Amino acid sequence: MSSIIQAVRGMNDILPEEVSLWQHVENTIQEVLKSFCYDEIRFPIVEKTELFKRSIGEVTDIVEKEMYTFIDRNEESLTLRPEGTAGCVRTVIEHGLIHNQIQRLWYKGPFFRHERPQKGRTRQFHQCGVEIFGIPTPDIDAELILLSATIFERLGFKDHIALQINSLGSPASRAKYKETLIAYLTKHTDQLDEDSKRRLNTNPLRILDSKNPAMADLIHHAPKLTESLDDESRLHFEGLLNYLNALNIKYEINPCLVRGLDYYTKTVFEWVTTDLGAQGTVCAGGRYDGLVEQLGGKPTPALGFGLGLERTVLLLQTLHQKSLALAPDIYFIADSEKTLETAFALSNSLRKALPEIRILMNCGGGAIKNQLKKADKSGARYALILGEQEAANQSIVLKNLRENNPQEIFPQQQIIEKLSGLLN
Repeated sequence: MSSIIQAVRGMNDILPEEVSLWQHVENTIQEVLKSFCYDEIRFPIVEKTELFKRSIGEVTDIVEKEMYTFIDRNEESLTLRPEGTAGCVRTVIEHGLIHNQIQRLWYKGPFFRHERPQKGRTRQFHQCGVEIFGIPTPDIDAELILLSATIFERLGFKDHIALQINSLGSPASRAKYKETLIAYLTKHTDQLDEDSKRRLNTNPLRILDSKNPAMADLIHHAPKLTESLDDESRLHFEGLLNYLNALNIKYEINPCLVRGLDYYTKTVFEWVTTDLGAQGTVCAGGRYDGLVEQLGGKPTPALGFGLGLERTVLLLQTLHQKSLALAPDIYFIADSEKTLETAFALSNSLRKALPEIRILMNCGGGAIKNQLKKADKSGARYALILGEQEAANQSIVLKNLRENNPQEIFPQQQIIEKLSGLLN
């Protein structure tokens, strides 16, 4: 007997009882994006490795440790996308979508990072991303945050998720702040863990994001990035906060909030929850005004966010229910092969006339009693039963599976009108 092949570690299957939750989350997100007039864009899951090295930064954990990179048959280095922004920027530059244009775009799909799998974090993970190009003013930052807040409110998360926000300033002010931060941390290298020592002279801002409790006091007393902002970044941040106040969106300014990717500037934000344990960030984003130029395009202001679907689904399960599986409206039963042919035709007519109802045909035969047990187990509201006598009389039986009402017999030509009245 052959051994069973299992899924790759950290690349999880999504089973039918979970898919309904995913569909609910994805449909809710898509409805909100449509209401805000954002357009969907799709791009490959494989890109040239250089794209991510140039955009994310060669000294980031993603590029150094986490990317799935391989050499293809043309001796070209390719990488499974670890995030969406770089690929989206490459697409809009290549196809001229941002030349003297404003774009509000969104996408969803799988991404890949070789991390230690744990609850809410997988090696193949799924995100919905939103990217905006061509607007430099803080009002669009506010719209982006409002959009994400609307998604979470529609999903019922309003009281279980909080907005943290910060400003990273311009590249020049951040470079100046890095010098100040390195000087402070160098005085306390004995308190740094090994990972922070490695980052000290390459990516010191990530030290501020350390979850090591032994370093909490050191980080708390570190110089604040907001104190080093240039005037333009400070005014931009103040303008954004004014918009959020006007929109009644609650927020917390977190001076230790930084992003793990090199391309961010000015606004950064995260939506976090305490209901998922350590993996509390559900959505993260901000501005990356220099990335388009960095990847070969003309200077273009830009911003966006990535919303983790695994954690969103997990939060939905935690707060509400394990499944949103849709039971059939109708379970169709026939007592013989001959009547099954008629049942197929009737069910097909029903689906065409009432496309919103869910009809499950009993296939594989079986006694009427056993089929009724299957119908009840399916969760269907009604069973339609077609026996030989009903087929001969061109009638059909309707049985309410959820209430103890007498079953009805009516002509087959009335089936559409009858079910439309019951199910609409």
